[in-house]
Amino acid sequence: MSVTIVAAEAEARLDWMALTRALEGGHDLPRAEIGDTFLYRGDDTLLSRSAWIDGMGLLVKTATIFPGNAAIGAPSINGGVSLFSDTHGRLEAILDFHLVTKWKTAGDSLLAATKLAPRNTRTILIVGAGTVARSMREAYGAAFPGARFLVWNRSRDNAMRLASVFPDTEVAEDLAAAVGEADIITCATMSTTPVIRGEWLRPGQHVDLIGAYRPDMREADDEVLRRGRVFVDARHTTIGHIGEIAIPMAEGVIGEDDILADYYDLAGGAFARNAEDEITVFKNGGGAHLDLMCARYILGAVQSD
Repeated sequence: MSVTIVAAEAEARLDWMALTRALEGGHDLPRAEIGDTFLYRGDDTLLSRSAWIDGMGLLVKTATIFPGNAAIGAPSINGGVSLFSDTHGRLEAILDFHLVTKWKTAGDSLLAATKLAPRNTRTILIVGAGTVARSMREAYGAAFPGARFLVWNRSRDNAMRLASVFPDTEVAEDLAAAVGEADIITCATMSTTPVIRGEWLRPGQHVDLIGAYRPDMREADDEVLRRGRVFVDARHTTIGHIGEIAIPMAEGVIGEDDILADYYDLAGGAFARNAEDEITVFKNGGGAHLDLMCARYILGAVQSD
């Protein structure tokens, strides 16, 4: 049995727009079965996410999260991705964990932006300056090549480091002013309290919320959700699981009917911007089914040579 090992070096063969097409096509297949398991030892976590899509295959993505690693200069998050054949269940590939995570996370938001962002996007604000923010600069740069980018971060030095790597990218000094200036606001922070306020928004914007992944985390306040038309990548992995959606639902700010569509509604046309002056809000929740679609795209790109 031959197993393909896909390392980080495979990134040179990947294309952001091709990935969005692969993610969209993956949602034309039967709905994924998804399962998550968590194991804990103090502050350390072992998280395994699995998905099975009939016609595409099976995937298990395992992450180890060791917060104490930062003290010894080691990455806090590590892991591995195993991709299995849908036909016979054999292991087909072992893929670099960080490669799949990067492309899945940014590709998830990029697909939403191609459907929800204003057509004449000229300015994109990135809130945050970490690893995901850098990936978003790459991804959005591919879809909106003529756009000007602003970066805001609580640590200005980190924002400056990110801005220095890319052309047409500047540090924003005032977050509220930068939000008002931007056509797309993409937020990739580890905040547990809102950093984006609805009072700062203007008609015609697209808000992309990435960072909040736990039940106690939020990046946008209630007014953002009240003013915007709300979309998610998957109802199953966001409603009741992620604070960005779960907290305002529990407090009666929004209801399940206010989640207008997820990616399984793409084919029917519900996942779309209806008017240029509306505010669209997208919650990127991730999910193993998206890892599976992304991994299958990566493996196909590697094997196409």
